[in-house]
Amino acid sequence: MHELNVLVYGPVSFQYTLNELKPFLKFNHLHESSKASFDIILFHDEALNDKRIKDIIADSKLLKICASNSKYHKGNFDTYIQLPTTVKDINLAVENTSAKKKFSINSSIEVKNYLLNKNEKRLLKNNNFIILTEKEIHLIELLLKNKNPITKEVILSLVWNYSSDADTHTVETHIYRLRKKINDKFKDNKFILNNKNGYYL
Repeated sequence: MHELNVLVYGPVSFQYTLNELKPFLKFNHLHESSKASFDIILFHDEALNDKRIKDIIADSKLLKICASNSKYHKGNFDTYIQLPTTVKDINLAVENTSAKKKFSINSSIEVKNYLLNKNEKRLLKNNNFIILTEKEIHLIELLLKNKNPITKEVILSLVWNYSSDADTHTVETHIYRLRKKINDKFKDNKFILNNKNGYYL
């Protein structure tokens, strides 16, 4: 049994073709009536002529693959398949789209009401973002993983690999700069907090 469940929309001819290809597809080709949870929506652009289906596709947070006979197609989707195509290309489109999602999930972390995208080195909120350095990412991840405040000495050791008796001004300086970046962009001066025990989120 295939792991990926793909919800398919399109004209009868499109559905029929996919049914015929079922033995060669590397995913479960399912219809709306199925009670399974879906990973991806694969739709023929003709399905968008039906307002109900168009709204379902537009409102869905699932990854979307658009198949079309048109050479160029604009729209809100993650992958495009130009028809006619091969079984190999359909399977590849579904696999690659799924892999993109897994990669995106692994590289994105929720931090307070922000999204930390490690791959793009960005801290995002409400369509705004700041670019982070590797050290800033490591620092945020360290603070996120620990529920209790962390001392400057421990941060210095874990993020900078310095001994605890090294200059802790390195930590203070970096935290000051990171706080300023966040406050300048997001008007948030409470992202990184501190007390007598150390720093915390």
